[in-house]
Amino acid sequence: MYKIYEGDPTIMITTGSTLLDLAISGGRVRGGGIPSGILVEIFGPSQTGKTVLLCEIAGAVQRQGGEVLFSDPEARLNKQFAKMFGLNTNKMGYTTPDTIPEVFEGVRNWTPDNPKVINGIIADSLAALSTNMEMDKNEGDKMGMRRAKEFSEELRKTCRILAKNKYLMVCSNQIRQNMNAGEFGPRFRSPGGEAIPFYASLRLRTSLSKKGKIKQIIKVAGKEIPRIIGVNIEVEVFKSSVWNPYRVAPLTILFDYGIDNIRQNLQFIKTYEKNSIYYAGKNKLAQGMEESIQMVEEDELETILQEQTIDLWEDIESRFRSDRKPKSRD
Repeated sequence: MYKIYEGDPTIMITTGSTLLDLAISGGRVRGGGIPSGILVEIFGPSQTGKTVLLCEIAGAVQRQGGEVLFSDPEARLNKQFAKMFGLNTNKMGYTTPDTIPEVFEGVRNWTPDNPKVINGIIADSLAALSTNMEMDKNEGDKMGMRRAKEFSEELRKTCRILAKNKYLMVCSNQIRQNMNAGEFGPRFRSPGGEAIPFYASLRLRTSLSKKGKIKQIIKVAGKEIPRIIGVNIEVEVFKSSVWNPYRVAPLTILFDYGIDNIRQNLQFIKTYEKNSIYYAGKNKLAQGMEESIQMVEEDELETILQEQTIDLWEDIESRFRSDRKPKSRD
């Protein structure tokens, strides 16, 4: 049924979201995920979950026995925040590079202890990296072309290393307004030139969904106090050589929790099976989302819920498959 991704025949790294894993490669490996040996770019506006996704992926790499090299040009990784995703910051290589060559030279000189598992390189974010020319006070990059050239030079050398050693490199990037778009060109683009979009085998674009911010209201002494506790986002598979692109996955991110995979799976099943209440497999839950989440966690139904989500997604996907015979290419 599945065409196994050739870069890694069996092992995939989860993003922390079942629906996003399926959107990335659900048609090639059951359950989907991100394969090794590739460069992944996660880009989008600020406050749309890019760092959360990076930490979820880094934590998954460690849980599968791999090592993590975390490049943090912005020098703002919070250890408590990282710990929330199961990421052990004491057992990973952590650097705060200033320039583009520093990041990629670090990758090429990296030798993890166990090459038989997926080892991950995380960079947050590419937009914060400078060039050697820019760091030199006597010679600034006035035309802004040196950044693009350095990314191109470094990626030409590094992507071969990723594929050869089956490293997974995941980078975040911002978006900037495209001043040269003209009337019909794209309004926004990611900084750093065209090398990153070109060499990335997988590009994920994050954006706030229509539901936007998640607000919780509590009452204290009869007075309502509102607070934003998370965001609803959408992640589009903007480019992919892993599987088919342009699929979109909804994600709920809670600030003190991370990606709420249970919530999205419950909603996905209820929406497409048209149930009046929430279910996890054959287990009847409740009409309310919060009560249903609590029941899933208390009864440890997460795996059952995930398998049900995958089964339903595959059923939906099968209905889009073409019945045409293979094209004759004689």
